[in-house]
Amino acid sequence: MVRALQSAAMPPSSSHSVAPPQRQRWLSVLAKAPSERLETLWQTLGVAPSYTLLRRPEIGLVMVQGRISGSGAPFAAGEMTVTRAAIRLDSGEVGIGYVGGRHPRQAELIATIDALGQRPEWQDAIEQQIVTPLEQEADARRTMRAAKAAATKVDFFTVAREGGA
Repeated sequence: MVRALQSAAMPPSSSHSVAPPQRQRWLSVLAKAPSERLETLWQTLGVAPSYTLLRRPEIGLVMVQGRISGSGAPFAAGEMTVTRAAIRLDSGEVGIGYVGGRHPRQAELIATIDALGQRPEWQDAIEQQIVTPLEQEADARRTMRAAKAAATKVDFFTVAREGGA
């Protein structure tokens, strides 16, 4: 049964929780994944845990900060739309989901995967069937973008030398 609560205190996560670096990696990969692909992988996992919405998916804005050269003084670069959600499994694990853009279903799904991933019996399945494929696909997209960018690179030293300078 799924029901919405306006606000509820979020207790610390269970003692069986995933190590923080692994959980951070999972949340990062899930937040950057294409929503349709995440939904497909979730369906293949074949689980429908019962949970309560602690924070229904809601859309808001966050201020994005930037730094010149990565080390300069911070400045406000602008605002970004973000969707967030929080759920509690009936077994007590609390999951959170944040995603850039307006994607309520994806935020709720990320929160559900996060909570389920805190249960030891689901950690391997989530890693192998959802997180690893999404990570590999993201790496492939980065490699393709880098190859496209490299194809347009101009070596000005060579151009100047060929021009007789």
